[in-house]
Amino acid sequence: MTKQLASPPGPASSTAFNANHARTYAEGAARQVPGLAGLHRMTSMLLAERVPEHGRILVLGAGGGLELKALADDHAGWSFDGIDPSADMLRSAEHLTAQHAARIALHEGYIDTAPKGPFDGAVCLLTLHFVPREQRFETLLQLHARLLPGAPLVLAHISFPQTEPERSQWIARHVGFADTAPANVEQAKQAIASKLCILSPEDDEAMLRETGFSDVTLFYAGLTIRGWVSYA
Repeated sequence: MTKQLASPPGPASSTAFNANHARTYAEGAARQVPGLAGLHRMTSMLLAERVPEHGRILVLGAGGGLELKALADDHAGWSFDGIDPSADMLRSAEHLTAQHAARIALHEGYIDTAPKGPFDGAVCLLTLHFVPREQRFETLLQLHARLLPGAPLVLAHISFPQTEPERSQWIARHVGFADTAPANVEQAKQAIASKLCILSPEDDEAMLRETGFSDVTLFYAGLTIRGWVSYA
């Protein structure tokens, strides 16, 4: 996957984040995530069911800026706080969302860096599979604490059965969909198996409920990636 939430924040890079960089990042995400534009549209629609016209949205894992741009394009009255541990990715997000800069505040760090809110909704796309299980539980608790009662949380990340042989088969499918070069296939499989924290869909849903979210509903299933909406 293209986002990186597992590494601690570091100093800003000297890399020039221009239009070409933003386009390259977007192309990579679209190659790895089935129906990425549709996922963003569904996220926008689900939030809008409960978020008011001038709502405030928390975006965890905002590096790259793709969902920030999609949501800001759709909802001219919303404001956003985007959180990501990568200064480089935040600079890319800043470039991609420049036309909405007055409504977007970007913060380098993890969930504990996020403003306390309260927020009218939250989004966490393609991020939680980088977060170790124990930290994921705390992350969801802190997301819940920052939301108004009844506010929606939209999540999407890698989630598939963790028993064999199903686990290995799903990893192979993920690598295959990304059109990984044959010489890199085994390395990619090993990286997913060893570096990502992937839960089964049942465990993902259970953790949402255990951290206080209700009405947990699957709204998206794109090969290895699942998306849920739930409410604080």
